[in-house]
Amino acid sequence: MHRGFTALTALALGTMAPTFAAIAQESAAVPQPALKVEPIAERKVTQLPAGPLFWRIENFPSLEKAQAAAGPWSLATKADGKAWLFTLGAAGGATPGASKVADVGPIPPVTAQTYLLRINEASGAPGSLTPVHTHAGSEAFFVLSGEQSIRTPHGVMRVKAGQPEAGHGAGMVMQVSSSGSTNLRSLVMFVVDASKPFSTPAEFP
Repeated sequence: MHRGFTALTALALGTMAPTFAAIAQESAAVPQPALKVEPIAERKVTQLPAGPLFWRIENFPSLEKAQAAAGPWSLATKADGKAWLFTLGAAGGATPGASKVADVGPIPPVTAQTYLLRINEASGAPGSLTPVHTHAGSEAFFVLSGEQSIRTPHGVMRVKAGQPEAGHGAGMVMQVSSSGSTNLRSLVMFVVDASKPFSTPAEFP
């Protein structure tokens, strides 16, 4: 697979957080633990399927069977003790031999000469978070346990266990946190411009 890395982070967000400024002051006063983020599968492609795109999430009895069923826009990996196949394409598809988990999308469109498809696994105790950052493309989320919050200048998106959610497009300033009462474990699907940095430090406006 791929070498893991630990991202920094910033804030467990309340459902009705007072203001971003107040949260920032509190976060600065009390150092927050880092949310662990690890790439578990990736591949580069030179074109994407036509039409609105969704991530199809499926389970297989084994990683070998998931790998054998993978198509040109698929990523096979293991996480949470299961074999997974993530396939980028139209909504409503199915892979023979797979157990369908969810369709996630449509994802925001991305235009590039070469694309990086990547699956990250994010995990951390309540309160752990990433630094403020942007990505050079789109992302989508599937939470396995706990709750994940994505703070942007437009507000906070909360994604609960078992919930698929399409995220934001390229250049969106964001910060991700483990905001539930139990440890977070989630799978994050990316389509980004492979010629640009995967993640770039940023600041909220």
